[in-house]
Amino acid sequence: MSNIEKNILVVDDEESIVSVVKAYLEKEGYGVFTAYNGNEALDRFNQEIVHLVILDLMLPDLSGEEVCRRIRLKSQVPIIMLTAKIQETDRIYGLDIGADDYLTKPFSPKELVARVRAILRRIGTDEIKANILTFCDGDLTIELNRMKIKKQGKLVDLTATEYKLLSLLAQNIGKVFTREDLIIKVLGYDYEGYDRTIDTHIKNLRHKIEDKHNKYILTVYGVGYQFVGD
Repeated sequence: MSNIEKNILVVDDEESIVSVVKAYLEKEGYGVFTAYNGNEALDRFNQEIVHLVILDLMLPDLSGEEVCRRIRLKSQVPIIMLTAKIQETDRIYGLDIGADDYLTKPFSPKELVARVRAILRRIGTDEIKANILTFCDGDLTIELNRMKIKKQGKLVDLTATEYKLLSLLAQNIGKVFTREDLIIKVLGYDYEGYDRTIDTHIKNLRHKIEDKHNKYILTVYGVGYQFVGD
């Protein structure tokens, strides 16, 4: 699928930001839909075919948080959250509510486009082969050929990033991945030593597939993470 076949929904109440982001994305060949508030964003999302959402956290009438939650009820489309808040807790919060990535305002439009390109590229990457039943131990089932994750027979709702992360780990049982490995392979951009984005995705993933004690995704202290059979 070429860029022109991929549609991005840009949601921000600042017209200048929407205009600049739209121009940069269209220059790269993406189709762009725009919205300036939460309700308009949901209407556009429901009416159009959208492959990725760029969503401002602070919106009039309906918060970006609520928009993200409502999108997640029906879709695993990647979401990049924009926020003017610079605290790490605020960034982590964006990931916790279902975003796949975040950028802090002010941001470089070129970096945003690079993030978009990386996320859409990794969705189609052959790093994760989707033609096998990857794992089943009677409690957790990972069916990549059907894109289904089940916990005790019930479907588990994962974000696009969580799905990619679990798929990569589960196809390499016992292999230890560093944070750098996971950021490059799953998020698609270079690792920065202070970046704890992957840690947050791991935490959210564990919450969805683990019981009280982690038996699938283990932390290898000082190194990274690994998936184990039991």
